[in-house]
Amino acid sequence: MDIARRIGFAILAPVIAIAIAMAATSLVIVATGSDSGVGDFWSIILSKPSDRILVDIVNQTSMIYLSAVAAAVGFRMGLFNIGVEGQYAVASYAAASFAGAAFLPGFLNVFVSLAIAVVVGALWAGIAGILRVTRGVSEVISTIMLNAIAGILVGYLLDRYGIHGGNSVRTKVIPAGSQIGGWAPFASADGQIWTLGLLAVLVGIGFWLLLNRTTFGFDLRATGASQTAAVASGIKVNRMILTSMLISGGVAGLIWMPAFFGNAWSYGTTFQAGLGFTGIAVALLGRNQPLGMVFGALLFAFLTAQSNSLTLLTDISASVVQITQGVAVLAVVVAYELVRRYRVRVEQRAVAEAPSVQAEEVPA
Repeated sequence: MDIARRIGFAILAPVIAIAIAMAATSLVIVATGSDSGVGDFWSIILSKPSDRILVDIVNQTSMIYLSAVAAAVGFRMGLFNIGVEGQYAVASYAAASFAGAAFLPGFLNVFVSLAIAVVVGALWAGIAGILRVTRGVSEVISTIMLNAIAGILVGYLLDRYGIHGGNSVRTKVIPAGSQIGGWAPFASADGQIWTLGLLAVLVGIGFWLLLNRTTFGFDLRATGASQTAAVASGIKVNRMILTSMLISGGVAGLIWMPAFFGNAWSYGTTFQAGLGFTGIAVALLGRNQPLGMVFGALLFAFLTAQSNSLTLLTDISASVVQITQGVAVLAVVVAYELVRRYRVRVEQRAVAEAPSVQAEEVPA
C-alpha cells in the first residue's frame, strides 16, 4: 500500500468521528428548542479565538495531555486506570503543602515539590496495583473507590490544616522565589503560557521512547495485547501490572503542576478538578498514541475554551460541548473499526486483482 493511501486511511477515521460528533451536537441543539440556532453555535465554536483564549487553550492542552498519558500507560498494559482524578488530586495537595511550607529555597523547592507530586501519585495508584496482583481486585473498582477516598481525604486535610478565609480554604501560598512565570505572547492582560507546560512535551517524548525504544515498552505492549502470550514468553505479568500503575500514577501527579506554579500558587478554590476524566477520554480519542493524544488534547481544550462564550452570546448551554466531546470519543472507536474493515477489503481486492506470477519452466 503506497504512502498516500496509508495517510488517507490514517486521517479518514478522525474525520468521520468529527463529522458524526458535529451532526449529533446539531441534533441536540435542534431538539432542545433553543432560540439560538445551530449556525449560531458553530459560528461561535469555530470562530477565531481571542488572544486570552489562545493562551488558555495552550495551558489547558498541556494539562489534559499529561492526564491522557497517565491514562494511556494503563490502557497500553490492558489496565483501566479510572483513578487518575484521585491520583492527581492527592498529589497536588501534597506538593502544594510542601511548596507552601517553603522548607527549601527557590527552584529547589519547585524541583522537590514536583518529585513529591510524582511519588504521591505513584503510591496512590500503587494501592490499586497491589490489590490487583495480590487479591485479584479489578483496578476499575479499586480506582473508582480510591477517587472517592482521595476527595474525602484531601477535603479533611485541607479543612484541618488549611488557611481559612471567608468561605474558602487553601494551603499556604508558595514564596515568590518558587513562583514560575511564563511567556506572554500577547498583552500582559491576556495571561501567560506556563513554563511548566513543557512537562507535557517531556512526558510525551518519554512516553514515546518508553513504548518504542525500551524492553519494558515492548513487554508493556505485549502484555496488553495478550497476558497469556506474555506469560508464555517469560514476562512477569504481576510485576508489569504494578510497575505500570506506578508509572501511570506518577505521571498523573504532574497534571496540575503547570497551573500550580504558573498562577495558582496554592491548593484550594484554584484547583481544577475533572482533568483526570478528561484525560481518559482524550487517551481513547488519541488511540493511546503519543502524537494522537496531542491532537485530542488540543481539540478538547479548544472546544472547552470556546464554549465559554456560548452563555454570553447565546442561550445555548456550554454543556452541549461536553456532548460533542463525548460523542467524538464514541464515534472514533466506531470510525476506526469501519476504516479498518474497509482497508482490509481494499487490500484483499488488490491482492486478488494482482497478476499471478507463474513459475518459469526449468528445462530438463
